[in-house]
Amino acid sequence: MTSPPTDLVHRLRRHRQEHVLTGWDQMSRAARAHLVDQLAGVDLAELDHLYTRRDEPHTALPPRDRIAPLPVEPPTETAVAIGEEALRNGEVAALVVAGGQGSRLGFDKPKGLFPIGPVSGSTLFRIHAEKVLALSRRYGRAVPFLVMTSHATHADTVEYFEGEHHFGLSPEQVQFFQQGTMPALDLATGKLLLEKPGELFLSPNGHGGTLTALTDTGLLPELKAAGVKHVFYFQVDNPLVKVCDPAFVGRHIETQADVSSKVVFKDDPAEKVGVLAEIDGRCGIIEYSDMPPEMNEERTADGTLAFRAGNPAVHCFSVEFLERVTTGADRLAYHIARKKVEHHDLATGETVTPEAVNALKFELFVFDALPLADRWLAVQTTREDEFAPLKNAAGNDSIDSCRRLMTDRARRWLTAAGATVADGVAVEIAPTFALDAAELADKLPPGLVVDEPMYFNV
Repeated sequence: MTSPPTDLVHRLRRHRQEHVLTGWDQMSRAARAHLVDQLAGVDLAELDHLYTRRDEPHTALPPRDRIAPLPVEPPTETAVAIGEEALRNGEVAALVVAGGQGSRLGFDKPKGLFPIGPVSGSTLFRIHAEKVLALSRRYGRAVPFLVMTSHATHADTVEYFEGEHHFGLSPEQVQFFQQGTMPALDLATGKLLLEKPGELFLSPNGHGGTLTALTDTGLLPELKAAGVKHVFYFQVDNPLVKVCDPAFVGRHIETQADVSSKVVFKDDPAEKVGVLAEIDGRCGIIEYSDMPPEMNEERTADGTLAFRAGNPAVHCFSVEFLERVTTGADRLAYHIARKKVEHHDLATGETVTPEAVNALKFELFVFDALPLADRWLAVQTTREDEFAPLKNAAGNDSIDSCRRLMTDRARRWLTAAGATVADGVAVEIAPTFALDAAELADKLPPGLVVDEPMYFNV
């Protein structure tokens, strides 16, 4: 490749972005091919449109009289049989969002590789993969396990799964796909920024990019062709999540919801968690940073918070709905963020570290999908049973708090099964040993006494 492809040159000139080819003659053959490949994935017309919207104000919440608390159902077991039938029929896939690094934990690898097991040291990936394995065994049908990675985590994640023989899952059952990326634009000129000569500055396109990547990679059509009708979505950093919970999935199917969400009730108005609410008669999420203080403090007649439906990022989407929100006119729209972006300066050949905002970044938000649903469902769950986020090295949502919550749930299951667990003893239950308290009770010997750290595993 001695010259840039003619059609690429014309496309760049049409959108005033030909500067990215500066230094072409000095690039290696591999570098040229990489740049051409990067540019092939960039929709320059869309970037032009986004740049024209750069001064649009941040979308504000509507007046209070157009916002209402979202009705939330209590958890029930009434639809378990429906969810179990869907699992037996291969109609449910599990999707874990795992594009983040563990830097806030002092961990320089993908967060999914963090050893969180309080006794075993099992990683987050192992815990979730073993849930999928246990579900597949219980219902006699391989549950597709979709692992969303990013450019930063993909290679390490795939290598880890392969090295662990996919934790007992078949390689065909585990599908890795990468979150999309978006270029950054210079705020003043709208020009594409470069990380280095011949290399665009790209960043992940937000958690909503998980949904669009399903379609963009061709994975969603493949799932549909294989008979999958529902996708269970969760975050890798929550080891307590009940993956493909039959009661929740069954209720989602029973109500014919486009999207269903689990909810944890807020007790503290200051808790930094998004809240599900009805906005203009549609289901939506209000980010904690956007919630007016007076609404945060608002209470009902019985003293509970009016807006307390906290979002633990556990959802179930119908495949038909995902098709709609990732293609065509209903495709999720980008949010524009003004950021400081370190970049390569073509004029000086130096790397510029800006002191002020100099760039535009573009992100998709998964919760923007919720208002597009015609039918939605919110079901309560409890923090103790299903929400132990691993966000920080210390303090709230930390390594210690996550392990404590894992141990506390294991102790409750053991006690309910008739075991005696000594105070202060760490216990852990592998998903392949028991997915729930009932399964654990069937496996324990009568009169079991646990007086030292124990990992129940097979």
